[in-house]
Amino acid sequence: MAIKVTNSEIFDAMESWAPLSLAYDWDNVGLQIGSFEQSAKRVLVTLDVTEAVVDEAIDQHIDLIIAHHPLFFKPLKQININSVKGKIIHKCILNNISVYAAHTNLDIADNGVNDILCEQLDVQVIDHLIHLQNEQLVKLVVYIPTTHVDQLRNALGSQGAGHIGNYSHCTFQTEGNGTFKPLKGSTPYIGTENELETVSETKVETIVKKSDLSNVLLKMKEAHPYEEPAYDLYAMENKGKSIGLGRIGNLKKGDMTLQSVADQVKQVFNQSHVRIIGEPKRLVNKVALLGGSGEKYIHQAKQKGADVYITGDMSFHQAQDAMEMGLAVIDAGHYIESAMKKAVQKFLQDKFDHSIEIFISDTNTDPFLYV
Repeated sequence: MAIKVTNSEIFDAMESWAPLSLAYDWDNVGLQIGSFEQSAKRVLVTLDVTEAVVDEAIDQHIDLIIAHHPLFFKPLKQININSVKGKIIHKCILNNISVYAAHTNLDIADNGVNDILCEQLDVQVIDHLIHLQNEQLVKLVVYIPTTHVDQLRNALGSQGAGHIGNYSHCTFQTEGNGTFKPLKGSTPYIGTENELETVSETKVETIVKKSDLSNVLLKMKEAHPYEEPAYDLYAMENKGKSIGLGRIGNLKKGDMTLQSVADQVKQVFNQSHVRIIGEPKRLVNKVALLGGSGEKYIHQAKQKGADVYITGDMSFHQAQDAMEMGLAVIDAGHYIESAMKKAVQKFLQDKFDHSIEIFISDTNTDPFLYV
């Protein structure tokens, strides 16, 4: 019998990769239309949710659409089913199709959109283009019978606790004695009601990203034999991993002409044209890259020492500014972000094996034609 997978389980998987907390304040990520509890057997991955994409989903009997760009950026005041957005909403509801978006959180996440683009262009990432924050860290201290330490450590490690650099399951343990008296109404794992109990326990200390804390505590309680696990949480001054938007890196092939890099961008992303700023024969090596609309970050790209900035939606005056400051630019268009479709498909296939079917949308949602 096929395993039933709910939307909520798929959302949890996506958010283990791209937590909602990473998204910009102005962004609208997560569930857009539908239900957390609805089961999903067939999933369609797309860059945008247009009416044509929804028609494709209906034809393929899709239960859930996962998009990069949110369907809604602003609150709706009405749902007019004759309007562009209204038609999409109406069709999704009539056909029981849920819609979910992972946008700036997927841009910022490790192995997210910008890392995917760098990998495809053979750019060795060395830094973020724009530093946003450092991960907040919490010290978790748990007291547990010594017999259950391994079980607890594995449970915590499975949710990302104890990850320090390239090491996982990092803990510190101290053995001692714990005391407690079960009171009326309790159902103790060890001990008798109204009698003081002394148990050989181990204090397990580990580090947790604040964004992972709720899942870590849930798994901790599942792995703990006590009805009321004793644990402490401490805020930490240690700086966690840097979180940022865009990437800075070097071309793995070494110096290339701007023209050659532009040709590579066209080939990799199946583009007939790109716009460039700078002398085509100029040699470049250090690359700044930001998928989507990145024109407002030309100064950061220059300050980071980039020879060329690959992004989309460069306007005339920003292009002039880049030219004046000596920064080469490849405006590859917003649509290169469609590279996320295959990555999301592979990620979900790895997570859910054959429990769900994941399809890549064939609909081209790029509004521009080159003539």
